[in-house]
Amino acid sequence: MRRTRTLILTLVTALAATVGAAWVALPAFAAGATATFVKTADWGTGWEGKYTITNGGASTISGWAVTFDLPAGTTLGTYWDALLTSSGQRHTFTNRSWNGTLAPGASTSFGFLATGSGSPANCQLNGAPCGGGPTPTPTRTTPPATTAPPTTPPATTPPATTPPATTPPPTTAPPTGDLPKHLLTGYWHNFDNPAVELRLRDVPADYDLVAVAFAEATATPGAVTFAVDPGLSAALGGYSDAEFTADVQALRSRGKRVILSVGGETGRVAVNDAASATAFADSTYALLRRYGFDGVDIDLENGLNPTYMAQALRALRAKAGPSLIIAMAPQTIDMQSPAAGYFKLALDIRDILTVVNTQFYNSGAMLGCDQNAAYPQGSVNFIVALACIQLEAGLRPDQVGLGLPAGPGAAGGGIVAPSVVNAALDCLARGTNCGSFRPPRTYPGIRGAMTWSVNWDVSNGNGFARTVKPHLATLP
Repeated sequence: MRRTRTLILTLVTALAATVGAAWVALPAFAAGATATFVKTADWGTGWEGKYTITNGGASTISGWAVTFDLPAGTTLGTYWDALLTSSGQRHTFTNRSWNGTLAPGASTSFGFLATGSGSPANCQLNGAPCGGGPTPTPTRTTPPATTAPPTTPPATTPPATTPPATTPPPTTAPPTGDLPKHLLTGYWHNFDNPAVELRLRDVPADYDLVAVAFAEATATPGAVTFAVDPGLSAALGGYSDAEFTADVQALRSRGKRVILSVGGETGRVAVNDAASATAFADSTYALLRRYGFDGVDIDLENGLNPTYMAQALRALRAKAGPSLIIAMAPQTIDMQSPAAGYFKLALDIRDILTVVNTQFYNSGAMLGCDQNAAYPQGSVNFIVALACIQLEAGLRPDQVGLGLPAGPGAAGGGIVAPSVVNAALDCLARGTNCGSFRPPRTYPGIRGAMTWSVNWDVSNGNGFARTVKPHLATLP
């Protein structure tokens, strides 16, 4: 999820190895600061790129600027984790406030989308060659265009249709606070952006589960905090923590459930060891008690350790009890294989997991559960074929939700008409209204749909909720 008008997925560097498709420029040597480029996805007419800045020297870097040229005909699109200035085809990305300082041995990264087939050239990092010498020419490591699409997993990747043999799924769902069988989830903005600002109590009644975005990291690893954003409060003419707390209870009195989402585009919550897992559980539980939240949503777009996050969530549930709602909102790439971190986390805690609302947008083309084609985003085929991966790899149907943007402004790609969401639900639940892809079976218990966001839906006339919510009631 993003706090700006555009939601863009952030892929980890390991994507190049995982999906077998990358253009890589390696630095000439590791001494000093280097900036390494990788083309993390390529769909022919465009691509996604990522630079990783590494401090290989002995002194701390207090700021960085990566400058490079793109050939005529190749243009930059959306970018993240950096600031951009451009002069013609020469582009300079500089650090954000939170990722400019790099201790010796540390690294950070930024990414961007581009249209066209060209690649960066003449790269400089803080005025010096990005690799400590002449910038090498990117070498293509993808197979020829006639072979499998660039997102095809290597042969060693477990097929997405094969459930882990050692951990059979539970046959019954854990109690989740009287949620309906098929539910509509929406994210509420605790920040001010171009979408309509709303007090929590003004969330339309169509939503069953409201995810408050977002809890923030603290100086203590793993710990999170939350308060009404000052910018939002100002935009609403004053909105206090006390009013927000009352609004949580107002929604709950209407039969709705409210959960606290952790992470988002700029979220830096890191749960990477036992101590940070404990800090996450303790601080999140304190926020649940303070504000009356019914659960937690994991929306970490900047890295997730499945082992320690599972430990944290189990500790949280032990504190909060069996009615705790645990939701997740991974990006599509995070749910392509059971070996991926988010997917592994979901499978590891499926006995206490409520729902995984994968973001089926900002993705480009992705493989479906048939592993035979790369389906373009923004289609029934894409949504159904990717949801099928989760359904065939071990998650129960009641743990799988379809996450889509709520119309213009809410995402950079993959926006669909609400009727397409309904068709995807029908295809999965009944085997009707499918596109050319048909899943191997039907899943009448499919949990429902999620949208980013309530605010964008209201901005766009409430078309998503008013179309999808009534349709959920017609599902088996």
